[in-house]
Amino acid sequence: MQQISEVMTRRVRVVSPDDTLQAAAQVMDELNVGAVPVCNGERLVGMITDRDITVRAVAAGLSADGTHVGDVMTDQVRWCFEDQPVDEVMKQMSDVQIRRVPVVDRDNRLVGIVSLGDLATKHPEDVEGTLERISSPSTPDRQH
Repeated sequence: MQQISEVMTRRVRVVSPDDTLQAAAQVMDELNVGAVPVCNGERLVGMITDRDITVRAVAAGLSADGTHVGDVMTDQVRWCFEDQPVDEVMKQMSDVQIRRVPVVDRDNRLVGIVSLGDLATKHPEDVEGTLERISSPSTPDRQH
């Protein structure tokens, strides 16, 4: 059975909780990605997404150059271990409808990230159902 370490992306760029949103957005722009892991040293403490920046900061009137990543990041992050089976992680991604998962070692140090794209290129036969479950629409929050 194939493990996540065989399909994940290594050498992941990260940001610190003390970095500004502008710096995080610049990293996203350079890498052409919509999410970046947030780390204190090698320890994963959250994820910052383009949606976090837009919805939690811009919509609230916060400045990109004066607001820290730690103020708006998602700190309840789903992650997986590098030695977990691919099918187990794909199920986890489907269950919570996420497209990318940080990968940690057994000492909880960030070692990579696995995305739906990684799985699609290395496991095309298995990813169709995962994609369908991740992409099923959720009900919009109309309380605001």
